Amino acid sequence: MMERLTVDVAIIGGGTAACAAAVALREAGLTVALLEKRLCGAGASGVNFGGVRQQGRDFSELPLSRRARVLWDGLNAKLGEDVGFEATGHIKLARSEADMAVLEAYARDAAEYGLDLQLLGPNALRAEMPWLGPAVVGASLSPTDGQANPRVVGPAFARLARRLGAEVREHAPVRHAAHDGAGFTVEAEGVSVRSRSLVNAAGAYGGAVAGWFGEAAPVAPLAPNMVVTEPLAPLVTRSIGVVGGDVYLRQTRRGNVVLGGGRGTADSADGLARPVAATSLGAMGKSLTLIPDLAHAQVIRSWSGLDGEMPDHIPVIGPSGTTPGLVHAFGFSGHGFQLGPVVGEILAELVTTGRSASPLQPFRIERFAAWRGPYRSEGEIEH
Repeated sequence: MMERLTVDVAIIGGGTAACAAAVALREAGLTVALLEKRLCGAGASGVNFGGVRQQGRDFSELPLSRRARVLWDGLNAKLGEDVGFEATGHIKLARSEADMAVLEAYARDAAEYGLDLQLLGPNALRAEMPWLGPAVVGASLSPTDGQANPRVVGPAFARLARRLGAEVREHAPVRHAAHDGAGFTVEAEGVSVRSRSLVNAAGAYGGAVAGWFGEAAPVAPLAPNMVVTEPLAPLVTRSIGVVGGDVYLRQTRRGNVVLGGGRGTADSADGLARPVAATSLGAMGKSLTLIPDLAHAQVIRSWSGLDGEMPDHIPVIGPSGTTPGLVHAFGFSGHGFQLGPVVGEILAELVTTGRSASPLQPFRIERFAAWRGPYRSEGEIEH
């Protein structure tokens, strides 16, 4: 039998942003039904690198990222669980003088947004990190950035949403949604939801949901290629990226070194992504040029996951341009993990007040109104 629910807000998607929105909406006193096709937090929110970074973002994202960073400090207390957040700092490495010039320019411009980055020359860098290889000539350090365990953050928000009274339905893929002038109807596997407002947080499928309401959103599948080693003795003290984003790595509390670089294969039809052996080997080789001491580490697993990527590499966040009561948040283009908690708050603001405390103009879906045809993106991936 088809179950029927009537709520204030229906949410399509079960990633961190969606589950954080469910929490914020319940805290605002609204009834919520969240519909996830598989398991909450098991999509892009749970398979990424786990970087909690402000450094290196598009400047349009920095106000959101700065606001998000404050939330991470209190996330364990809010969720009642340890999500593994540590402010280890994020260091971005230069492998040439041209790379260093990129870091210097970024640091200068980021200061206007309140982000204080420390530029390190080769001597200062190796005084702190003597295990770096000779390919590295300098770096930019964001000392307040860090890392967390992406596998637990989304599920922790989902559990809190349930405790607060949200209807969280997993294994409930949405087939269609529509607006009849009075409200929304969302048809999913085993359940039909009637709501006053609708949140489209459907990740790589956010464009398809937007299309049901006559809005163009050219989302392409993105599959980051990830690898993890056996537990090792403490070595990598910072979360590490490089100019260009072709490799990134960090060491967990347990000692495993997580590294990524390049892309896996993505199948939008079945919603799955798979790592590519040659890509994994390439990322391992690039990691060794940064940290030669990893040469004897044993790789124990590789994986990928399905994210959504926009042509301009920044997400869609904001109200629908065609349908009152519909708000979007998708297409985070490989760097949405750190933003998830604050995007949940922003979605709740948009639903309850129609506006946000954060600047959202760069993320409006209307920027793609004139878009035509496919695109091939080779943008930087570094969660």
